Amino acid sequence: GVAVIKVGAATETEMKEKKARVEDAMHATKAAVEEGIVPGGGVALLRAVEAVDKVKAEGDVLVGIKIIRRALEEPARQIIHNAGLEGSVLVKEMKEKGGNWGFNAQTEKIVDMLAEGIVDPAKVTKQALINAASIAGLMLTTEALISEIKEDDKSGGQNAGGPQGMGGMGGMY
Repeated sequence: GVAVIKVGAATETEMKEKKARVEDAMHATKAAVEEGIVPGGGVALLRAVEAVDKVKAEGDVLVGIKIIRRALEEPARQIIHNAGLEGSVLVKEMKEKGGNWGFNAQTEKIVDMLAEGIVDPAKVTKQALINAASIAGLMLTTEALISEIKEDDKSGGQNAGGPQGMGGMGGMY
């Protein structure tokens, strides 16, 4: 079938934001229909740690496995951190409960994510993991990486030029 969704708002900026949210929801729904859903909030990745733990290794490979293990836990930790709580204790509790249990940031409780309707499209979660592994592999095989050093704002927070710190002058006075 075909559906038409009309988005309205008081301002054009608000309308663009609402439209973007509707489009995101539409794409997430399509992805969920294609490959199904998994518990949200990083729970699916946290459950993948169990599979990683079964891999027997030593030396450099073991170091890599530990990095992957930590990376799989990080989305759940970050959600908990964003809620203003300590991630380590809650991630441990989520692991102990197993299954679909994860952190609901809205209620700040460990809940059954599927029962609460907190889900992610499996396709999106899988693709994020594939992309992260690809980037990590690229970084490991690259001899040099270049990044910009974040500079302190010398303009005193002013974006406009003029005597208020000469913002916009690139630090030249």
